[in-house]
Amino acid sequence: MSATSDFQETDTRPADEVGGKRGRRGYVVAAGVLAVAVGGGTTVFLVFQGGDSKASAQRNALPAATASIARGDVVDTESVDGKLTYSGERSLSTGASGVVTWAPEEGATIRRGKSLIKVGDKPVALMYGSLPLYRTLSEGVGDGRDVKQLEKNLKALGYGDGMTVDDEFTDVTAEAVEDWQDDMGLSETGSVDASQVVFEPGAVRVNEVKAEVGDRLGAGRPALTVTGTERVVHVDLDATKQRLAEKGAAATVEMPDGEQVQGRIEKVGTVAKASGSADQNNDKSTIDVDISIPAEGAGGLDQAPVTVDLRRDRSKNVLSVPVEALLALREGGFGVEVVEGGTSRIVAVRTGTFGAGRVEITGAGLREGMKVGVAGS
Repeated sequence: MSATSDFQETDTRPADEVGGKRGRRGYVVAAGVLAVAVGGGTTVFLVFQGGDSKASAQRNALPAATASIARGDVVDTESVDGKLTYSGERSLSTGASGVVTWAPEEGATIRRGKSLIKVGDKPVALMYGSLPLYRTLSEGVGDGRDVKQLEKNLKALGYGDGMTVDDEFTDVTAEAVEDWQDDMGLSETGSVDASQVVFEPGAVRVNEVKAEVGDRLGAGRPALTVTGTERVVHVDLDATKQRLAEKGAAATVEMPDGEQVQGRIEKVGTVAKASGSADQNNDKSTIDVDISIPAEGAGGLDQAPVTVDLRRDRSKNVLSVPVEALLALREGGFGVEVVEGGTSRIVAVRTGTFGAGRVEITGAGLREGMKVGVAGS
């Protein structure tokens, strides 16, 4: 299990530097070691206290190393497999029919006004918008959101100086369309249809070319598979672990080179899908989880396997110690050895969340900044 936490500091000074003689804890000699399973499947080896000492008994031999009791959040995480990719993969079709005379390279980024593909040596341009081009737009077509969407793009591309961006297709709009068509090498008809323009929410990245140069493209046939330009990590999360993925929650991504990048869960699927195969006896249901990460964190990698730490549990503003500070008490439960003024005493504690090598504790008289003994040589 990989985990994250807000705590890093551990004081490993010898005992003679923290107010006592150098040496191991007195009960180590007569003690055993107890293996304890904690959160996320982690196993921690704890010193088992021997003798008749009570939890609050004073100790004469001080621990060789100490750490501070700290206050803050303790986060328990679970690691899952992910893949570095791009957001929103989908098929892209056009209304153009004919022979493909130009197609973009896979991995290319296409922005507003640029050609997605050429059919019969005529370009099909990308414009931005959420509404597909479902009708031919021309003067007299009638009002509509699609008209306003077209006019916004013409303005953004530098056409229609005297055009008002609204939902009405006027003669000024038609003139702006003709100027755009002239520059694109299209027939100057003043009307726009799906053979000339495809609307997408933003710039697209070409993931796969479905219609190569020389192929015959028919209306409705997929021409390209595209994605958004944002880098994401995609996880096929076991449906039984859906509770680990909460939209907006933070996630830590470990890249192939070992670098850790902080991300955020942007999408959590609501429909489980089958994965694996029955003949391999590994069929299971998964949900789609997409995690956004900074563009610089991904470098030039694509389709690379990564490890994602998803939050299992979080305890906020609590006291915690390194797990090596826990003692398994003979009378049951756990304790910590508090070092104060050249002496030490055992204090029984109740444990909470485990994460990043630390454990949440509560116990009588414990406070932030106290020193506790930790297992060491």
